[in-house]
Amino acid sequence: MARGTDKKILIVLHQEMSSPGRVGQLLQRNGFTLDIRRPPLGDPLPETLAEHEGAVIFGGPMSANDHDDFVRRETEWLSVPLKEEKPFLGICLGAQMLVNHLGGQVTSHDDGLVEIGWYPLKPTEEGRHLMHWPEMVYQFHREGFSLPSGATLLATADHYPNQAFRYGRNAWGIQFHAELTRAMMQRWVVHGAHRFVLPGAQQGRDHLGGRLIWDTHLKQWLVGFLDIVFGAGMEARVTAGDEAEARKPVGRRQVGRRGVA
Repeated sequence: MARGTDKKILIVLHQEMSSPGRVGQLLQRNGFTLDIRRPPLGDPLPETLAEHEGAVIFGGPMSANDHDDFVRRETEWLSVPLKEEKPFLGICLGAQMLVNHLGGQVTSHDDGLVEIGWYPLKPTEEGRHLMHWPEMVYQFHREGFSLPSGATLLATADHYPNQAFRYGRNAWGIQFHAELTRAMMQRWVVHGAHRFVLPGAQQGRDHLGGRLIWDTHLKQWLVGFLDIVFGAGMEARVTAGDEAEARKPVGRRQVGRRGVA
């Protein structure tokens, strides 16, 4: 895609101080502008993506199964990018909304296990043909999802086997988080510390220590993945963006009950 300020990506966030992190940084660096909407705070979603190049729905502390009006509206709204065949990426909650929209299920683990911290990822044969995947990814969730009918599984894991999938030509869902800057992870570790007692969760020191080991590969994967999803010719340098993010104040307002985002 050619660079230009008229190339907009719809960004859907779920808390007042949530950030699109590296995803937003990479998209902006490659000529896209971000149209940020926060449906829990009253922002509407567009009736069409005719003026957008695609959309990303990020994670949040709520469940895709919650009965809040904005959860229902976002889930139903996914018919727009699917019908118009615009690139769509769902991250964690966004992926789970896509699964619900497609008739799948979002459920917790039978043994109550969570994935909060760094965990191994295994690409499927289809995933390996698509690109190179990181060995470890950062997770922060209590629920997983079934593979929707007609979707292609791209990556799997031990406790929650469905980690990444593609549906149709342009819809993608991933369970894990590659978008976190250093400052974002620090905030999640602080605000989500009460979750570290859950079965399978890792302690905060392991979240930050694991970042030193595995984050470079996860960052490189994100660059390539966004290039596949949005055809953006992504550049790999995000260090300056990380530093800028680290200087942002931590917000107070939280929307939801299930975690941090």
